[in-house]
This record gives sequence, structure tokens and C-alpha cells, in this order.
Amino acid sequence: MTQTAEAEVQGTVAEGFEEVREEFAAVLAQETGERGAQLAAYVHGRQVVDLYAGDGIDGSTLTGVFSNSKGAAHLVVALLVQDGVLDLGREVASYWPEFAASGKGALTLRELLAHRSGLIGVDGGFTLEELADDRVIAERLATQRPFWEPGTRYGYHALVIGALTGEVVRRVTGRTLQELYEERVRAPYGLDFFLGLPEDEETRFTPIRPMLPTPEQQAVLDASAPAADSLLPVAFNRAADPSFDVLQLANSRMVRALGPASAGGAGNARGLARMYAAAISEVDGRPPLLEPDTVAEFTHRHWTGTDLVTGESDHFALGFETHGLRYAFLGADAFGHSGAAGSEAFADPGSGVAYGYTRRRLAFPGGAAPENQRLAAAVVRAAGNRPGTR
Repeated sequence: MTQTAEAEVQGTVAEGFEEVREEFAAVLAQETGERGAQLAAYVHGRQVVDLYAGDGIDGSTLTGVFSNSKGAAHLVVALLVQDGVLDLGREVASYWPEFAASGKGALTLRELLAHRSGLIGVDGGFTLEELADDRVIAERLATQRPFWEPGTRYGYHALVIGALTGEVVRRVTGRTLQELYEERVRAPYGLDFFLGLPEDEETRFTPIRPMLPTPEQQAVLDASAPAADSLLPVAFNRAADPSFDVLQLANSRMVRALGPASAGGAGNARGLARMYAAAISEVDGRPPLLEPDTVAEFTHRHWTGTDLVTGESDHFALGFETHGLRYAFLGADAFGHSGAAGSEAFADPGSGVAYGYTRRRLAFPGGAAPENQRLAAAVVRAAGNRPGTR
């Protein structure tokens, strides 16, 4: 690591977590261009890491967290299933009759949460205004023909899954998913992670910057154009007219204000880590949000196979990504969700670790940034070395 990078790192770590600070500094030393990142972690409900670096970045700075939003959305769904309000085995159309159009009537809520509906987008794509509003997304998707036979395969519903599950929530409860998240999760725990950023919080927001790939990385990007029959452009709205850039989601005040549940959240590493800590641990005297049976249900891989959109294997449990497969040092029931800029957030029930990481700039090649492997491993190692933690 360089002395400059070491000097940039601010914040605190608990005794025994000094290695995490060193790894964070080493990651910054490798960054090119404008640096900016946050890292936070909890162990058994106690914060042990709170680090940040970069001009204009502190621990309270908010930024667009893209698909980390799906973690918040599906934590709410898990709570409603736990409460008996939603039944994973029921057909989506029994809650939302319009959804049955175009051969989707037999799809269950469990299958929907596993990204098996085939509704990865709409013919012609969405406008930014449409993507900002989950109600509009759901209305358009209800009559859309699926891109494969529902329930038979799966593929990442990158920009729409929160609208689909959110519409089920609204039909059953009369409340939006965003309202329930605010009431049951964000406000009680004081989370700096919003699905709908209030105007008076905008002064803390910093935009996501574009990717700055190396020449070698750019060559990879140039050579990785999707095949003509690929579903990836549909799922990521790349065929839309006018053209769509994913940075528009994070950097649009309209999107941040409405907080679409697939990719429109705003937050920081503290908020991400604290949410997952609350999911599995006692925090501030409150019991864990999720009971062990609920964690088991939502982290179990009900189906295996290859994602038709991303090409990943065994990508999803229910709503959450299968982090126990992504990071070999985590338990099989670890769950969370990454974000397009390189951010990452998860809970590992076995170690009691809850982790949050954000970046100011898009990471190559997209999704969870590679440095999360070393940062998260350092956190888990430190947690395991503490007396009485395993």
C-alpha cells in the first residue's frame, strides 16, 4: 500500500479488525482516478468497522446503490411471509389478477422471487420516467408476454423484480413496499439506506461517476458485446428509445425521490451493513428481524441452473443472491445483494457478520467489485479470531 492511500483512510475499527483497515487502504492504492469508498461491518449486532476515503466522502455520504435496493425490498417480503401475510406457494395472479395475462397465471410467488417469471423487461424498453415508478413498471409488465415459459428457467430481472414483488405487496397490504420498508426497517433502526430519498437528505448525496477502465479492461468490454439473441439488453433496458444509461438511475433526483425497489435506493455502507445486522442479530436491544426458519427458506436454493441473462450459475435463492457461493469463506446461508457500481452488502448468519461496501465510481466489469473478495474475507477472518465468536 502507499503512504498516500493509508493517509486517505478515515474512520474506526474495533480492536482485532486492524487488518480490515490495511486491506481497505491497499484497495484504494490500486484505484486509478478519483477515489471514493466506504466500508462498514457488524458482528453479532455490534459495529466493528466504519471506514471511508475520498475527497468529499465521509461515513454519512449517500450515493446510489443500485441493486442493493433489492435486498431491502426482499427483506420486507420475507417479513410479510414470516407474518403469514404472503404465501410463497400461492399463484401471483391470486393476489394480482391482471398478472395472469399471456400465460403467467400458474407462476407462484416463490418462483417470482427466484427470477423465474420470464418478465425481464418490455417490448421497446422503458423510459427513465417509467423506471422511476414501480406502479408503472408493474402495469406494463402485467400484460407483457414473458421471454421464456414462466417457471421453467430463470434469469436476472435486473430493473423490474422489485416492481413485480412490490405490486404483490401492494395488492395484499394496501401499502407500497417502500412505505413498509420505511415503517418496519429503515426508521426503527435509523438506517442511512433509503427507498425514496427525502429532499432534505439531498445535501449528503454524491453522484456515481462513470467507469474508468484500463486499456486492457476496455478491450474486454469492446469484445463482450452480447449475441444477437441475448436477453441481457432486454433485462438492462439497453434497447430502449431514447437510449438508456444505468447511471441515470442513480443520478436522477426523480428516481431517488421515488425509490424504485429494483435499483433506485440511496444509501451508504453504514446503512447497508446495519440493515443486514438487524436482519440476523439483536441490534440496540431489538430482536433479529428474521427468524431462523425464514432465513432458511429465503436462503435455500430451490432451483439450480444457469441464469439466462447473466450466464451465472445458481445465482439466486429467493429475492437475495446466493452469497455463500459467491464468497467461499461465507456460510451456505449467507444472503445479500450487490449493486451495479461495485457495492456489496450481505449477512452471514453463521459468523454473525453483516457487511456493507460502496464506491463512488462504477467498477469493472460491473456488479460486486472484485475488491469485495479481499475486504469481506478480512472482516470474516477478524470476526472468527475474536474470542467467543465461533
